[in-house]
Amino acid sequence: MFNVVLTGPESTGKTEICRFLAKSYHADFIPEYARDYVASLNRPYTFKDVEQIARVQVEQFWQSQDKDSAILFFDTFLIITKVWFREVYGMIPDWIDSSLADAGIDLFLLCYYDIEWVPDPLRENPHPRRAYLYEAYVREIEQLGTAYEVIRGTGITRFENAKMAVGKHYSSYID
Repeated sequence: MFNVVLTGPESTGKTEICRFLAKSYHADFIPEYARDYVASLNRPYTFKDVEQIARVQVEQFWQSQDKDSAILFFDTFLIITKVWFREVYGMIPDWIDSSLADAGIDLFLLCYYDIEWVPDPLRENPHPRRAYLYEAYVREIEQLGTAYEVIRGTGITRFENAKMAVGKHYSSYID
């Protein structure tokens, strides 16, 4: 299975691109777990909550590998959670790095912050934090040594750029 993770700062279109790609490739996608989890809390999230989110992300990843699909899209994964740990709490659980390395992600699509930040109750990082976080995601992905493509543009161009990026890597995977 070819595993593609959408990542990047808040409000960069990850969810919509993920849905678009899944539909375009007639594939499944794994929705963002953190958003639903945090939205269901009746209190501020804690370190333990973020660790629970990370554990579920890993569990979802491994359960999804049993799907009968050639390609699978993930609306975020541990890269974001790892950066979240570091930025909010100044520490990262020991098991995160090995889980990232073991996951076998084939491609990260890193959404650039060139579209408008739209506030909502769960978003915490408007501009200029988006630029800072974007760079943190680049460093984490490069440290992993996993292929990645930066997704830029607005409107349908952004979606088409994501589709072309997947096609470029996926075609060499299936050859």
